Amino acid sequence: MNKIKDMVAIAMLFTLIGCGNGENLSDNGGSQVDERENVTSQNYKSRFINSANCNQIIDNEFIEICYDYKLKAAKSVAYHLDGDLMDNPNIDKRPSFYSEKSIDKRYRVSTTDYTNSNYDRGHLAPDAAFDWSEESLNAVYTLANIIPQAPQVNRNMWSKVEKYARDKAIELGEIEVINVVKYGKQSKRIGKNRMAVSRGFYKVLYNHNENYEECFYYANKLNLTSRDDYVGKHRVACDGVNY
Repeated sequence: MNKIKDMVAIAMLFTLIGCGNGENLSDNGGSQVDERENVTSQNYKSRFINSANCNQIIDNEFIEICYDYKLKAAKSVAYHLDGDLMDNPNIDKRPSFYSEKSIDKRYRVSTTDYTNSNYDRGHLAPDAAFDWSEESLNAVYTLANIIPQAPQVNRNMWSKVEKYARDKAIELGEIEVINVVKYGKQSKRIGKNRMAVSRGFYKVLYNHNENYEECFYYANKLNLTSRDDYVGKHRVACDGVNY
């Protein structure tokens, strides 16, 4: 009789141990899934942004900027668009542009660098996507997020794909955006601080959960016309996106 009791006790003990291990495996499995999702997101981002090529990464909670000291300009800007926030009431009053204080003075630019340059102060992360709060709106007015853009591109062509991105965020609920700037080997320079002018720029839109990915390219040329321009005209293969 005692042997039977002992066997029952041992069986119960193994059952408890087995249940405990099962719970741990389940917890670990969930953690591993989360980690894999994070790795997948980072791997996707690294297709377009090589942090080793950034002299400084500026993350102000709303946008992440890969900044180059020699160019005195951004090489890329990444951010998240929440579809619900795109419908929020817009803040009409726009803040002033400001020099990025986290960058050493030797590598900063100022608003006067654009004076008589024939180029607009063009947002990479657009103000219209961040005008749902004063903090988010102010975040995109750092000059580290601004590059010289040809007027027709900035005011017409680029603004269309910016709106397209906002509409896509509303449609899908959310999207990730990466703007990648392409510079030449010998870039044109403007202003006292000799800021580089890009050859063009890409906009990458994606949402892994919806298996969505689209990429667009815009040449930064002064003599372009926006007549008959539409977003689809600039669509390119995402595999071709590069610095």
